[in-house]
Amino acid sequence: MDGTQALQALSALAQGTRLDVFRLLVNAGPEGLCAGEIAAKLGVRQNTMSTNLAVLARAGLVRSEREGRSVRYAADMEGMRGLLGFLMQDCCGGRPERCRPVLDAIARACC
Repeated sequence: MDGTQALQALSALAQGTRLDVFRLLVNAGPEGLCAGEIAAKLGVRQNTMSTNLAVLARAGLVRSEREGRSVRYAADMEGMRGLLGFLMQDCCGGRPERCRPVLDAIARACC
């Protein structure tokens, strides 16, 4: 990931509904949720949700798969890994032990 891509991803997450969508999809796991389910769970109109999902997809944070007339979305963990990797590149001036608390917190949250 480069600086432009990181800015696009951070900008996508800097809006409340999109942040809620991403967190909901992370919670849903690899099977994800259909767009209508996401809209219903978050109390957002479907056309507004479609716009927000498109922004997240362009930022590389969600992936989609068509299922008949529906579209299923899931968090793109490779995209998030790329963003985190960019943010933590050259972490702690070559002293990776200083980054251990952050990495441990991320690992705990995933378990």
